[in-house]
Amino acid sequence: MSTPRSDSAYAYWQEANTKFDYFMTSVTGALAAYIGQSIHPARIGWNAESVALLALGLLVGSAVLGFLRIELTVNLLSLIPQSMSRLSATFWAMTALACSPHTRVEPPKPAEGAVAVTSGYQVVHGWPQLPPGELLGQVSGVGVDSRGTVIVFRRAQRSWISDTLSTDPIEAPTILLFDDASGRQLGAWGARQFAMPHGLTVDGQDNVWVTDVALHQVFKFTRDGTLLLTLGERGVPGDDSVHFNRPTDVAVAPDGSFYVSDGYLNSRVVRFSKEGRYLFSWGRKGSRPGEFDLPHSIARDAAGRVYVADRSNARIQVFDSVGHFLTEWKGPELGRPWAVRVGSDGYLYVVDGGDQPTTPPDRARVLKLTRQGRVIESFGSFGNYDGQFVWPHAVAVAADGTVYVGDVSTGMRVQKFIH
Repeated sequence: MSTPRSDSAYAYWQEANTKFDYFMTSVTGALAAYIGQSIHPARIGWNAESVALLALGLLVGSAVLGFLRIELTVNLLSLIPQSMSRLSATFWAMTALACSPHTRVEPPKPAEGAVAVTSGYQVVHGWPQLPPGELLGQVSGVGVDSRGTVIVFRRAQRSWISDTLSTDPIEAPTILLFDDASGRQLGAWGARQFAMPHGLTVDGQDNVWVTDVALHQVFKFTRDGTLLLTLGERGVPGDDSVHFNRPTDVAVAPDGSFYVSDGYLNSRVVRFSKEGRYLFSWGRKGSRPGEFDLPHSIARDAAGRVYVADRSNARIQVFDSVGHFLTEWKGPELGRPWAVRVGSDGYLYVVDGGDQPTTPPDRARVLKLTRQGRVIESFGSFGNYDGQFVWPHAVAVAADGTVYVGDVSTGMRVQKFIH
């Protein structure tokens, strides 16, 4: 499902900063200083060795102290004797700076439609490796277990193209397991079990929780597909303690109790005991604090705070463990949250799936947030190239910080990003 990466100057610039470059560019900077002196030997008060030593010292110093980014605006001309011609001095200063990997020189701008790198995250090309002749279809959910196995919830040959959803089971396996390193498929299950896959969550015990919006049900499985728990009545919508109406996602607490975002039509969050006993719910349709308009994804942090991606209200709402409203995050920097997960690093990873216009352009990206809602990184854009998304629907974060993103609509793939 990968598309080849374009050989843009921007991509090359991002990948060329290697340890070998540190050594070679420092030597080049020193050589540039010597050349600059040689052009006008009669106009310089210093000898070649002094100039070369100064240049080498500056460059090696910036390489050792890599955190100290020397700005191009530093007036290095003041370090050069006034007797040197402006031409030679400018040549020396600009060449030495341009050669330094620690100098903040603006990289080439990406061409129209190219993949722009906006953070330290890079897509892994050619991941995953599907069996010959196989297609993923729409990827609605993704998770990672404690072994690093990536678990994908897909719709196979079925797509959500109308508001009327079939309850006929999908013939193909809908749960696929991939090796995180190689992308090789390790297993598959879930054939003839689901009608319209939606959310997937892996809990601390490696149990796999999924929701089906056509069946109005929530399921709990072992990693190998053994059914442990079913909530909701197959194909029967409702708004009570035993029914859902297109449930979207699950968040599991360390004690085994869990929250269900419910969902496309009920606009509420429901909490259950670890045995599946109804405890309480909160929310109704609306835009005020504690109300929802399509709670599309849900996550919980180590402190017990609950985060809900309130998609049609274009916000994330934050609650305590019993449903008391704490705050909301909303604005152009957040976009329209479709999915939310909390990484082991304590940061939130949010999918901004865009606004779904009838025709492009649209917006699509993944955001990394602090628990105070401040965006600290963003990567991805709308499009079909590697590293881009078309309706990104789900996100998962491995223990090592690797991020996995699944696309529905015409995207129909899962991508791996490393930092």
